[in-house]
Amino acid sequence: MAGSAAASDQSLRGSVEVGRDRNGVEMILLRNPKGATVEVSCHGGQVLSWKTQRGEELLFIGSKAVYKPPPHAVRGGILICFPQFGTQETLEKCGFPMGGLWTIDRDPPPLPENGMTHVDLLLDPCAVDPKIWPHKFKFHLTVALADDGSLILVSRVRNVCSKPFSFKFVYLTYLAVSDIDDVRVEGLDSCDYHDNLKEGTRSTEQGISLSFDSEVDRVYVEAKGVIEVLDHKKRRTLKINRKGLPDVVVWNPWDKKSKAFANFWNLWAKKPKAIADFGEDDYKRMVSVSGAAIEKPITLKPGEEWTGRLTLTLCLSTKIEESTSKFGCSTSM
Repeated sequence: MAGSAAASDQSLRGSVEVGRDRNGVEMILLRNPKGATVEVSCHGGQVLSWKTQRGEELLFIGSKAVYKPPPHAVRGGILICFPQFGTQETLEKCGFPMGGLWTIDRDPPPLPENGMTHVDLLLDPCAVDPKIWPHKFKFHLTVALADDGSLILVSRVRNVCSKPFSFKFVYLTYLAVSDIDDVRVEGLDSCDYHDNLKEGTRSTEQGISLSFDSEVDRVYVEAKGVIEVLDHKKRRTLKINRKGLPDVVVWNPWDKKSKAFANFWNLWAKKPKAIADFGEDDYKRMVSVSGAAIEKPITLKPGEEWTGRLTLTLCLSTKIEESTSKFGCSTSM
């Protein structure tokens, strides 16, 4: 009886497994009690996989993705963009964390919720060249998998130098979809956005939902409430909750850009070439909807700390109303 009780108790807990990838970089596998999983790489603190208990992948990875040693990031999953996002400044387009090595934090700050399967990472200070980023900081990342299968990322950035500094932040999130033609994004109606296809021109979203029939590259400003990504063919909704992340980046390259991008670091080049790690038809199977802080950079005084939290929750659809594209949901993973 004692052995049976121990086995039952173990089944109620999740597990954390640490291994190494083909390049010798530490990889962490989170598994919740129901069998849902998340894979996290210490290369860039990147989430490479998020699967339901049935083994269905919810994140997109490019069909020609290249798993090279640091500093080369893998196209897809969820990447950390800090301290900038865009080409206006002096750093790489998406900053330096995605190319740096992170270490597992053995003495992390506690999570607000108890019982979630999680791992805590710290950005290696050696990954940051003081010549390009002279500010001293601590960057702590928690990746957690809830019992209901929700994926939670919590970033904490603390200023440990004597002067204030400002930064932008994006959880660059690639979501897997059945077919982009059957996908809508809701929660952005009446929201202002910068259209990167029109040199950042500011407009206002007029529709109840955003659908895709051509390239989209926008930064929605001060988006309120929950963002929902509706996949009609798979009859499911992915809900995106954000704290400390007022903006939302929405991107799909469509067919021409899929064949004509230069590389991951040069998405807005005037004369782009083919992307080595992105298949010609990959645009059909993905949409990027990312929680961000871009419009108003975060400023930290010495000793201050900022927290940005992203929660992704899958809802299986019980009803689709085509007129409003609303879903009835249950959170079975």
